[in-house]
Amino acid sequence: MSEKKINRGPAKGQQRLTPRRERFCQNIFSGMSQRAAYRDAFESQATDFIIDRYASELYRTKVVSDRIKELQNELAERNMVTVEKVLEELAHIAFDDIRNYLSFKTAKAVVKYDGDGEPIVDYVPVIEMKDSETIDTRSISEVNLDSRGNLKFKLYPKDSALAKIGQYLGMFVEKSEITGKDGGPIEINDARKLLIEKLVKKRNEE
Repeated sequence: MSEKKINRGPAKGQQRLTPRRERFCQNIFSGMSQRAAYRDAFESQATDFIIDRYASELYRTKVVSDRIKELQNELAERNMVTVEKVLEELAHIAFDDIRNYLSFKTAKAVVKYDGDGEPIVDYVPVIEMKDSETIDTRSISEVNLDSRGNLKFKLYPKDSALAKIGQYLGMFVEKSEITGKDGGPIEINDARKLLIEKLVKKRNEE
């Protein structure tokens, strides 16, 4: 397959924002994977392996990375949302503990009475909720008491929050993208790692 047919995009090292590069940036910003963003922007029919290689190279070029950051900053300014604020909320969910909201144990209690009116004691679960005025309720997705007195209590899913943090850190990638440049390990931006460590430390100190 020729390079022209592959439609690799602008030559490596060409530091200018062409219409196709802009489209690639917009696609990434909208949430597409690098592979999907590249296919759409350059209308390429190459194999996934080739696309992943070219998309990764393009993503690392300064003009593209700067443009993506610019789009992210514009959104943050419009919505008064920053990466740190979003990650702080995600970290709160991901590293939360249900004991911050409930206490539960097994205790002796009268469960019924025998034929002579004597109490029958057994071990039963005891669940006590903390006052909502004294706790941080951001992680709670549902609190419900049905007609039978059964309590339903749910937190936002930890695995989903952890996955989003992992994606931001670059820990999870598509199978064909598990290696970095020239087959080496994937590098995680130190600033991102420091930010997550800061948020986790803050959460643990609360």
